[in-house]
This record gives sequence, structure tokens and C-alpha cells, in this order.
Amino acid sequence: MRRSLAGVALAVTSMVALSFLIPLAVLVMSLAREQSITAAEQPAAAMAPILTLTTDPDDLRESMAGLDRAEHLAIHLPDSRAIGTSHAPADLLERAKRGRESISQDVPGGGWIYLQPVVLPQDRVAVVENYVPESDLTRGVAASWTVMVVLAIGLLIGSVLVADRLGAKVVRSSKQLAQASYVLGEGNLSTRVVPMGPSELRDAGVAFNAMADRMTELLAIERELVADLSHRLRTPLTALHLATERMGASPESGRVEAAVGALEAELQAIITAARTPLAMGPMGRALRDAGSPSPSPSGPSSPSSNGPGQTPGERCEAGEVIRRRAGFWAVLAAQQDRTCTLDIAEEATTVDLAHDDIAAVVDALVGNVFRYTADGTAFAIAVDRTAQAVELRVEDAGPGIPDPDAALARGSSTSSTGLGLDIVRRAASATGGTVHIARAALGGASVRVTFGLSTDIARSTLKGRRRRGGKRRV
Repeated sequence: MRRSLAGVALAVTSMVALSFLIPLAVLVMSLAREQSITAAEQPAAAMAPILTLTTDPDDLRESMAGLDRAEHLAIHLPDSRAIGTSHAPADLLERAKRGRESISQDVPGGGWIYLQPVVLPQDRVAVVENYVPESDLTRGVAASWTVMVVLAIGLLIGSVLVADRLGAKVVRSSKQLAQASYVLGEGNLSTRVVPMGPSELRDAGVAFNAMADRMTELLAIERELVADLSHRLRTPLTALHLATERMGASPESGRVEAAVGALEAELQAIITAARTPLAMGPMGRALRDAGSPSPSPSGPSSPSSNGPGQTPGERCEAGEVIRRRAGFWAVLAAQQDRTCTLDIAEEATTVDLAHDDIAAVVDALVGNVFRYTADGTAFAIAVDRTAQAVELRVEDAGPGIPDPDAALARGSSTSSTGLGLDIVRRAASATGGTVHIARAALGGASVRVTFGLSTDIARSTLKGRRRRGGKRRV
């Protein structure tokens, strides 16, 4: 923008300067010529009264020597004698004598000549000639033009500098506003701008601050609403607790009681997260990169996998979290006669995600197996460790996924919210990983999720890898 403004200032100033310089240059040349001609006419006019008194060549030479600008002065006497060097053509002299008229005009070869006839006694005519060379006609013109050009260049440079300074203020305000918008898009809701620059940009800065304040206010209201709605669900959970107590002691009532307790823990986690200050953790950054709003899990309800004191954004051992979640799903698998195998690498599987994020990934993937395959369909969960990543694979013996690309697109499912795989994709993106869907060895779908290994663990990669206990049924 600064370059454009400087270019506009240069163009406008150039046109204005040229519109004045060209006429002014012509006027300077004309004035210099007029001054030289006027100065040449004066010595010729001064010699006229002297000629009426004497035509003696010596007297005339003495009189000519006392005149200014008489170096090119010549006198043509009636007897055809000439005093001084003549530059006038013969026909022009004859015309001046016969017509007894003053003649001034340019002569061939450059220069200007002035002929002044003088009538002497006995009707004789003498002619006073004064010649002005071309150099005298343009004397001082070059210097004047040089001064005008220097002034024009100074004016151009000054206008460009002024435009650049003004443009710098505009660009600085625009850059500040753009940077603040980018930071706000990154998730820093506390960013604000100092309104500066032209009035339009100051208004834009004020509007940006008002927008950011309103966004923060609306998000806070939404989070509080989520917390309130979650809190209202505690009443039916209390009723379920009382109902399980009346069921008496039995394996079935124990499982129901455990599920109700897990659901209550999940609600408490939602309320706590909703009422914490607005922040942007790894999953939030992945959500921003994906360009989608914050999703809600679409998988079945499951107990919280948070460890003691675990908060969003902390690192965790992915293998341990996946093992605990697999144990939870194993109970439901046994009820539906599903065969489930678990294979977890022995090496450290530390990733820069919270327990909740890894648990949400497992629940989304395994929940899809239970939701879209028939009872009795086998599935497998495997965790591998590479030098730079942790790989989670969930495979099943179902019909598979006919369109993997559409399945990974948020909200594309027609039978659900379509957010399960989006949760998986965002969690992988938060650690620099990927999600890939293929055909499993069991015959159904195979979803491979890659998480970037935590930096400290990646630096101390072990040379050998072993499997913990091989494959076992759970």
C-alpha cells in the first residue's frame, strides 16, 4: 500500500510539475530573447543623433567604444563605407536604406540583427546595424531551466516522502488490525487493538474491539448455558441412583449403578470445563485449523477417563488410557458376543493430549463399531510405537466404510451427527498426526490414527520395541 500511495503521489506531482514547467520554460526563453533584443536596440538608437552631427569614422569609432553592448555594432555610411563588422545581408541593407524603416529579424546561420536607418543632411541615409549572436539570445536560459528542474525534482521527492509517511500510518494501522484478527482467530480472545490512523481505520479498530468483546460475552453465556443444562441432568441421575438401590444386590444392578456413576462423573467434568476461563488447548487449535465449531461427542456415554488432577492440555500415556477404555467396552462386547482383541506396544506412548481427548477418540471409534455392525461382530484395538509417533488402529469384521473421504468430512453422515470421526481427526491434528481409513484384515473397516509422539519421548527413542503380552482376549 505504501508503494501504491507513493506511486500515486509521484504521478500526480509529475503531472502538476510538467503543467507548470513547460510553459514556464518557454516563457523564460522568450523573456531572455526580448531582453537581448531590447539591449541591442539601445546602442543603435544612441548612435542616430551622433550621425547627424558627424560622419567622421574616427569620431564614430570613439563614440561606439563608449557604448554598452556595442561589440557587434556597425555603421554603414552613405558613401558605402562601413565602420565595424557587418552581419547583415546586402539586400536587407538596401531595403533599410530605400525604405528608411527599422528592420529586426533573424539572420541565416543563427542570431538576430537590428537595422536602424538615419537620414542625414542632403537626403543621405546611413544605417546603424547591431547584431546579437544566438548565444546572447539564450543567455541564462540553461541556468534557469536547471534551477526549475532541480526544484521540480525536490518537489517530487518531497511529495513521495510525505505520501510514504502518510501511507506508513495507514499501513501500520492495517497491519495491527490484521494481526489482531489473526490472533483472535488463533483463539486469544483477550486481544484488542489501539485505534489509530485515518478515521475509517480508527472506526474499524473500535468495531473490532466491540466485536471481540461481544464474542467473549456470547461464548461465556453459551458455556454457562451448557453448564446449567448439564447440571439439570443431575435430577434424573439421582432418580436412577434410587432406582438401582431398590433393585437390590445383583450383577445387573451393579453394572447399572456403575454406568450411572460414570455418567454423573461425565456431567461433572462438563460442568467444570464449561465454567473454567475461556482458553485454547491443543484440541481447540486443531478445531480452528479444521475450520469447524466445537463438536460434541456422538459416541455412547462412558465413564470419565481423567486421572487425578488431569486438566485439558496435559500430556498422557496414550497406551494406558486406551487400555482402560478398552476394558470399559469389553463389558458391552461380552454382552453382545463380540470378540475383542487388544494389542498395545510396550514402549512409552506419551502424547501431548489430555486423558479426556484420547478417551474421546477411543470411544468415538469403538462406539462406531457397536453402532454400525451387528451383534457378534469381532473387532480389534492395537497401539504401535514408531520413532516419532503413536499409532492407534481400530479394526472390525463388519461391512466396512464404502466412502472413507466422506466419512472423514464433518457432518456428512445422514444417520448421526457425523462428529465421531471429526473428533478423531481433530485430536490427531492437534499433535501433527493424521487419520486414515482402509480395509481391515478382519474384513471390515480399519481406522488408523497417528498421534505425534511427545517431544521428550521422541528424543529418547528406544532402539528395540516389544509387544506387551502379545494378543489376548478381553
